[in-house]
Amino acid sequence: MLQNLKRKIVVSVQAMTDEPLYQELALNAMIQSVVNGGACALRLAGKRDIKNAKKMYPNLPVIGITKPSKIPDNFLDVVYITPTLNDAKEIIEAGADIVAFDATMRERPNGEKLSDIINFIKSQNKLAMADIATYDEAKNAIELGVDIVSTTLSGYTRETQNKPNEPDYELCQALSRDFNVPVIVEGKIWTPEQVKKAFDFGAFCVVIGSAITRPQLITKRFTEILK
Repeated sequence: MLQNLKRKIVVSVQAMTDEPLYQELALNAMIQSVVNGGACALRLAGKRDIKNAKKMYPNLPVIGITKPSKIPDNFLDVVYITPTLNDAKEIIEAGADIVAFDATMRERPNGEKLSDIINFIKSQNKLAMADIATYDEAKNAIELGVDIVSTTLSGYTRETQNKPNEPDYELCQALSRDFNVPVIVEGKIWTPEQVKKAFDFGAFCVVIGSAITRPQLITKRFTEILK
């Protein structure tokens, strides 16, 4: 499965529950559209969309997560992407092939341990993907046995909030150089040039979300110039 992702594009197809595109028919259409466009895999939030994607494309790899219906105001300080073992269990039961989760050093709900979540995912013969923000977080997750690390949370934690508003190429490069696990670049990717640069810096594959599947944010990039 991992070899099928190498040097390819994964698309994150997600919408918050209060957004028009959260409707099931709309999300299904979006999934079909990005697959038609060449996405080699999907990153999806919640059991509904994971189940639907696996029905439509049984052989297409799905990276599954859970997240709250509204991103918390204190998102810099809390774990909210697949935070608990029960969350991991839910998306595995829905059919996810890869389970992604917050692997930062922040405290998890109910005092749960990152190692327990990783061990559970691997016990179910699924791949464990660590969303991290820093080199040390990636190192810790790799030592705990994850199969993949992703720069997803760089810029979205208290420690990294002042990072430039672009993909974290340097983090990707350092991790690709120092560890023998696939490193995914995700976050703040808006152009094909940025994708190419990510691969130049050692990315195994690239996840693109908002630039493809969040029309309100795409529109805002254009309307902002009017201000």
